[in-house]
Parts: sequence; structure tokens; C-alpha cells
Amino acid sequence: MENVTINSLVLQLEGLVVPEQFLYPTFFFFLIFYILIMFTNIGIVVMIVMERHLHEPMYILFCNLPFNDVIGNSITIPRLLVDLLRPMSERSISYIDCVAQAFCTHLYATTSHTVLMIMAFDRYVAICNPLQYTTIMTPGMVAKLTAGAWGMATLLVGILLGLTIRLNRCGTLITNPFCDNASLFKLSCENPYINNVYGLTYTVVLLVSSIGSIVLTYGKISAVCITSKSKSTNNKALKTCSTHLALYLIMLLSGLLIIVLHRFPAYSDYRKLSALLFHIVPGFLNPVIYALQSSEIRHVMIKIIHSKKVMP
Repeated sequence: MENVTINSLVLQLEGLVVPEQFLYPTFFFFLIFYILIMFTNIGIVVMIVMERHLHEPMYILFCNLPFNDVIGNSITIPRLLVDLLRPMSERSISYIDCVAQAFCTHLYATTSHTVLMIMAFDRYVAICNPLQYTTIMTPGMVAKLTAGAWGMATLLVGILLGLTIRLNRCGTLITNPFCDNASLFKLSCENPYINNVYGLTYTVVLLVSSIGSIVLTYGKISAVCITSKSKSTNNKALKTCSTHLALYLIMLLSGLLIIVLHRFPAYSDYRKLSALLFHIVPGFLNPVIYALQSSEIRHVMIKIIHSKKVMP
């Protein structure tokens, strides 16, 4: 009878299986995008922190997105780049590191939803109750919304990984570019009923809350725009809301694709690619879309560029 390793402390990470002729192009593709993601997201955060006139609730809440993108990509892409240059047999990871990576991966995905939910609330107050905006969106309220977004995400993901950690493991192969709950879950050799129930509940609650808040706030904003005869109000709503909605749809569609493909093992290569795109695409497009749509951020960027030209 074949021996089975129970609760191995070292796991095998499959990573990306790339033909040798495409190895270095793939490596430099992810490396370039990782550098761009770090540069643009960190740059946006520093810009908002340094410029006092950007210390408004809308920009402070938006800071959560680039900060989250930096964490989400830093926990996955560097490890992926290292593994690309290693033979398959040497792509190992300790169980503790794998759990930590899975936690950060799911925290990134969950926080993307919760942050966009509080940003939708901010847009709703700004457009539907403009006279009360400053009294509602106080620094204390912004701090509470931010803490609530990260706290709720941490709690949900903590329970999700906690239920998976308690299971005994018979397998050692992570069939994914990086560790996540689904990959760890598949290593177990116990009854996963509780995990299935919580995992389904977690996904449904997160998606229903996220989509519901977007539909509700945008429905009310649309009603205000229809009844309002002010062109400035409608233009402001169109500019800020189109940006927010674009960010949300990019994140939602990328996440749903991963969930669907996890149910079809035959499409594992597509699932791996979609899992990486879930980190790369929003992380790259979020600051670009927001910077292009926000006249205030564009003005700051132009001022910085001109100041560098004048300095020599």
C-alpha cells in the first residue's frame, strides 16, 4: 500500500508551466507590469499624502485601493518571477508561508469589494446630499469607513482560512501560480462540509453586499441626475461615477472568472492566467483610470512634471 504524507510542512507549488521558448518573455512581461503597478500605485498614494488640497474624503478613501493593490501584487508576483526561473521540482513553499500568502491573496480580493462599497457611499452622499456632505463625511467618518472595510475583510478571510487550517492534509501539490484557500482546501482528506457551507456563504454575502450597494447607490444617483436640471451636478456625477463603476466592473468580472474556472479542472491553465490577471489588471488600471478622470490629480501631476523641468 502506497504511503501517504499527512500534514506535510512543505508543499509543492506548481506555478506557471511555460514552454522554454516563452520563459523569458513571460518573465519580463510580469516583471514590467509589476514595476509599473508599484510605481503608479505608490506614486498616487504619495501624491495624495503630500498634496494638502487632495486631503478630501474621496481621495483619502481612494488611497485604500492603490495600497491594497501594492499588497496584493507584492505577495504574488515576486514569488511567481522567482519560480519561473526554477525547475518544477524546486518550486516548494512551506505550509506556513503558503497559508500567509493565501490569507493576503483573499484579503486583497475581499478588501477590493469593501473599499469600492465605501467609495460608492461617498459618491452617493456627495451627489445626493451635497449640502450635508461636509457634516457627514468628517475625518472621523472616513476613518470608521476605512477601518470597517479592512476589519470586515480581515474577519471574513480569517474565518475562511481558519476552517481550512483545521483540516488534515493528504496532498502536497498546489495546482496554482500562488497559494489560495481553494488550493489548500483541495489538499484535505477530511469531510469539508463546514468549509463548503461557509465558503459559499462568504462568497454570496460578499457579492450580494457589493453588487447590492453599487446598484442601490447608483440607482439613487441616477434618480437625482434625472430630476436635476443642473448640468454641473450631472457632469460631476457622470465623471466621478463612471470612474468608480469602471474600477468595480474590472474587479468584479476578473474575480467571477476565477470562481467559475475553479469548478472546471480541465481549464486549469485558463484559471491560472485569470488568477494572475485579477491582480495585474485592476492594479495597473485603477490608478490610470482614476488619474485620467480626476482633474485635481492631473493638475498635481502636471505641476510635478513642470517643477522637475524647471529645477535644472
